[in-house]
Amino acid sequence: MYAVFVTGGKQYRAKPGDQLEIEKLPAAEGDSVEFTDVLLIGEGSNLAVGKPKVAGGKVQAKVLAQGRSDKVSVIKFRRRKTYKRMGTHRQSFTLVEITGITGGPQQATTAE
Repeated sequence: MYAVFVTGGKQYRAKPGDQLEIEKLPAAEGDSVEFTDVLLIGEGSNLAVGKPKVAGGKVQAKVLAQGRSDKVSVIKFRRRKTYKRMGTHRQSFTLVEITGITGGPQQATTAE
């Protein structure tokens, strides 16, 4: 069973036991978090699709770590105009492990 949920303006497809890097959450390592903006739950032909959200759908996760991604170069450049600006950016993220999915066609599923 898998679920599609929304957090940080992005959609993620996850099943119990998956580890995901999502947009930074205000949670400490070891905390439990719950996502209620679930768009789809199920597997195969047994799907529950929300309009826009699945009623009663939840995805539970455990925060494993807070981190920052690799450095990305940012360059603004205009040819023949002697204009060049250089910079860098590192995006913060939260590493979570999906522990369970509830709601949808089959009521409860948890990772072993």
